[in-house]
Amino acid sequence: MAVDPARTFKPINIAVLTVSDTRTLDTDTSGALLAERVVAAGHKLVTRTVERDDAAMIASRLQDWIDDPAIDCVVTTGGTGLTGRDVTPEALDRVRAARGGKQIPGFGELFRWISFQSIGTSTVQSRADAIVAAGTYIFALPGSNGAVKDGWDKILAEQLDSRNRPCNFVELMPRLREV
Repeated sequence: MAVDPARTFKPINIAVLTVSDTRTLDTDTSGALLAERVVAAGHKLVTRTVERDDAAMIASRLQDWIDDPAIDCVVTTGGTGLTGRDVTPEALDRVRAARGGKQIPGFGELFRWISFQSIGTSTVQSRADAIVAAGTYIFALPGSNGAVKDGWDKILAEQLDSRNRPCNFVELMPRLREV
């Protein structure tokens, strides 16, 4: 990361959503790990919850959160695989379509490149994804602790740091609602 010491760190407000049919807040290690990293980076953890693997329910939760002016960014963990119950990317598609959002294809591409270095070709089973909708970033990570570490430590920690050069997601936030 190329941190510019002349720039000021601007904490943002982040919500964490774990997508799982089996986890609870007490048993959700990947969501807990993500929440810890958000706070350790200096950001504000606004809320954290678990939602079932149901595209309509996930999309509804995400739309509620992007309507909340206290939330700048949502990071999800889980539901990005290939099984029938893995529907997080489909939920993001619903939100993007409903809110006129944009995909951020480079996020998933970079995540899989980083993940390849840890798990080899198994990374092709990941549908890590990202969008921006209604001025809010939404990043979807796989549900393993390793995926959370790769996604946060090697992408999001840098891109959500306003001091990162040559550019970062935070500096774009004032312009995300432009038409």
